[in-house]
Amino acid sequence: MPLTLQHAVQLGYFSASIVLSCANVVAQETSSEPAASSSTSPSTSAVKDDRRLWELGISGASLSQQAYPGSDVNVNKILVIPLFLYRGEHFRVDRSETGFRAVKSPTFEFDIGFSGSFGAKSDKIEARKGMEVLGNLIEFGPRLKWNLSPAEQNGKWRLEFPLRGVFDVSHQFKNRGLTFEPELKFERTAAAGWRYVNSLSVVLGNQKMVDSFYTVLPSQATSQRPVYQAQKGLIMWRASTFISYAINQDLRAFGGVRIDTVSGAANEASSLIKKKTAASFFLGMTYTWQRSDRRAYE
Repeated sequence: MPLTLQHAVQLGYFSASIVLSCANVVAQETSSEPAASSSTSPSTSAVKDDRRLWELGISGASLSQQAYPGSDVNVNKILVIPLFLYRGEHFRVDRSETGFRAVKSPTFEFDIGFSGSFGAKSDKIEARKGMEVLGNLIEFGPRLKWNLSPAEQNGKWRLEFPLRGVFDVSHQFKNRGLTFEPELKFERTAAAGWRYVNSLSVVLGNQKMVDSFYTVLPSQATSQRPVYQAQKGLIMWRASTFISYAINQDLRAFGGVRIDTVSGAANEASSLIKKKTAASFFLGMTYTWQRSDRRAYE
């Protein structure tokens, strides 16, 4: 759930997924300023700007977020990861795109996207002690994008409809269920290297997904945690703001704040809901070491 920037075990086994999920977050805010032009470019009319086909670098970020929606525990993490951006005609790791783009038109795009989140050990969370660990999650599935306005100087509005299967890497890719997150997004690239992305969304989950967060089995019940059967539907509401700034052609700073609330959610009454509204944030920098001579596909 890109919702979910959540937090950490088994880093060796999970390294590829960390790179993928963090690239999805970091790449949203680290699209480079146009590099020097080159006479070498893909022979297609799809090429319309001077971004490079691929970039290699390094990114460091500090993250803080809820352990799960409604938790009163925040999990903090510092990451230093390799950064790889690729802007091909179909395969994309760029800004909010991480996956395979099957269809693109001025109004609609359809792709297969990837995301991820870090888990938190239940023994670190008082409300979930004795319950199953929420592990590192990787998510992928189809996404429809509807461009509501053209990419002009004053910004662009877009609706996104991602449907993702959620799998727990910490538990042999156990299927955790499905999420659906309709999202309204506004993006603007301003003068002097600034870029802004604001969004509003709702996160919905099927029965298997909400069971992972909120169902309390009889064997897990305590005096403070009664038996509870989670209800499918609304998991949370979300508002996000992300900002990035190009210090120079190779160095970029970025940050973001996200507010999640379970007020009015299907499982607001669960004893595992300890904090209805909480903020998550990340802050970091990226350095581009090398870039392609070829231009990117639009």
